[in-house]
Amino acid sequence: MLFEKARAKINLTLDVLHKRSDGYHEVEMVMQTVDFCDYISLQSTTTGKVSIRSNALYIPHDERNLAFRAAQVLRTHMGIREGVVIDIDKRIPVAAGLAGGSADAAAVLRGLNQLWNLGLSVEELCAIGAEVGSDVPFCVVGGTAIVRGRGENIEPLAVRPAFWVVLAKPPLAVSTAEIYAALDVTRVQSHPHPEVMARALAQGDLGAVAGAAGNVLEEVTIGLYPEIARLKTQIERLGSSVTLMSGSGPTVFALFEREQRARRVFNTLRRTMKEVYLCQTC
Repeated sequence: MLFEKARAKINLTLDVLHKRSDGYHEVEMVMQTVDFCDYISLQSTTTGKVSIRSNALYIPHDERNLAFRAAQVLRTHMGIREGVVIDIDKRIPVAAGLAGGSADAAAVLRGLNQLWNLGLSVEELCAIGAEVGSDVPFCVVGGTAIVRGRGENIEPLAVRPAFWVVLAKPPLAVSTAEIYAALDVTRVQSHPHPEVMARALAQGDLGAVAGAAGNVLEEVTIGLYPEIARLKTQIERLGSSVTLMSGSGPTVFALFEREQRARRVFNTLRRTMKEVYLCQTC
C-alpha cells in the first residue's frame, strides 16, 4: 500500500485571455499549493479494475471522479493490467475553487507511478494529467508556478512564499463551467500580470502581493453569488490585506505573515461559518 497527500491550491492571480478554438479558455495564472490536504492510499490488485472508497459519501465512484479517471488513463497509456483500490480521505471541500478533485487525481498519478514502478518523469505525468483535467498538471508539480494555456504549460517559480492562509468557503457549490460560460472576456477591464506577482513573491512583500493579486472570474461569480462579496468585505475588515476568491469560487482566501493574526481571523470566522480552514503555503 502507498500513501500520498493531495494538496489544495489557491490562485494568487487568474486571468482569462480568450476562448480557444478547442472550446477551452486560454488562461494565465499564478498558482500556489497549500498544506490543506486530502489523503490518498493506493493498493494494487489483480482484479484489473479501478475502485474508489471514501469517507465522503457524496463523491462519485466512477469516471466522474478525477482520481478514478487518472488511474484509468494511466493504465491505458502504460498497458497496465493490474487494478487498484483508491481510498480517499476527503478533507478539501468539493466545487470550492481549491482543485480538490484535481489534487486527488495528481496524487493518484504520482502514487501509481511509484506503486507500479513505471519510472515516468514529472513531465510525462503532467501530460497524462492534462487528459484528466486542466488543474491536474499543476497539482502534479505543486509549489508555486505560472500556469498558462488551458493549464498544461507550467513554469515553476524558484520562490517559497511563507504565508499563513485562511480559507473560508460559504455554503455554496459553484460550477466552473457555469462561471466560464457567463464570462465575457471582452468586458474584463483589469488583467493581473503573473510576472508582477512573481516579483512580489520573490521579495516576500505581502503589500506587493496584495497589489499584484487579482482574479478576473471574481466579478462573474459574485454577480451570481453576492454573498461572496460580503464574505470578502468581512475578512478585509478583520485585517487581511490580501483577500481573493480562489479559482471560480466560492472559497475566499486571505494571506498573513504572522500566525497569530491568521489564527485570530480564523477563530472569528469559525463562529459563524462551518467551512473555515487554517493552513500555510507550501
